[in-house]
Amino acid sequence: MKTCHGVKRKLALGATALAAVAAAAVPASASTGPDGGWGRSDHWGVIARNTIGSPVAALRSGPFVTPSATVPPEAAHPPYGRGSLGIEVADHSTSLTPPSEAVHFGNEVDFFGAPVLGLREVGFHVFQTGENVSYGGTRNLPNIKFEINPNLTANPTTYSSMAWNPPAVTAVNQWSPYLDATTTGTWFLTGAAGTATGCNLTTQCSFQALLTALNDGGAEPVIYTAGVSKGRDYLWAGAVDGLRINRRVYDFEPDGVRVRRAR
Repeated sequence: MKTCHGVKRKLALGATALAAVAAAAVPASASTGPDGGWGRSDHWGVIARNTIGSPVAALRSGPFVTPSATVPPEAAHPPYGRGSLGIEVADHSTSLTPPSEAVHFGNEVDFFGAPVLGLREVGFHVFQTGENVSYGGTRNLPNIKFEINPNLTANPTTYSSMAWNPPAVTAVNQWSPYLDATTTGTWFLTGAAGTATGCNLTTQCSFQALLTALNDGGAEPVIYTAGVSKGRDYLWAGAVDGLRINRRVYDFEPDGVRVRRAR
């Protein structure tokens, strides 16, 4: 799936519209099957306005590798099903400053209006390569991004990206274990909200510190969108699967995004 140039625009949502949205941290349209374990979520795709250059974010089969002395069997295939979200971004491919690409694959419908403070479990599995490490180090990885209304009492801004940078992944050319975004890695907010809370790209925070900073006694912060992103920094090619948000796991498959109840 090729993407085109996207221009990020800030979202401005009135209190009336937000009040009409049920404050639930699981998407209403992500139905499960008769056993409560399987379902589909149809609102996933490239968020064009947050995409720069011509990166790739495509549902694919694999990647698969051969188990070996350094690759245990569970790391040789996607953690759920047979597929994953393949991501490719380049670092010097645009005329912009910086010249690197960015891609954001997410859901702009199902999480709208859900409470940020209701997030309890977040994370994913990633397929890292030795080449990616050589390009940008062991933390050269995609991130999880929520676009939110921070609703900070001290700052009137209605938009910020709330992003998680994963911890270092040193095992390469294989699937990682589950990376728990609530206990590992670092989080930050973009724009005025990052400055106001002190959780910004320069001084990143733990998950709990970020939630504490957003819980300032005023209106509750709410989610606009949720997804996986990469850029704008280093060249990267790999895959992500098993995106967890609270009690649901989003299983990226070649024919769409399936929903599992988290174990």
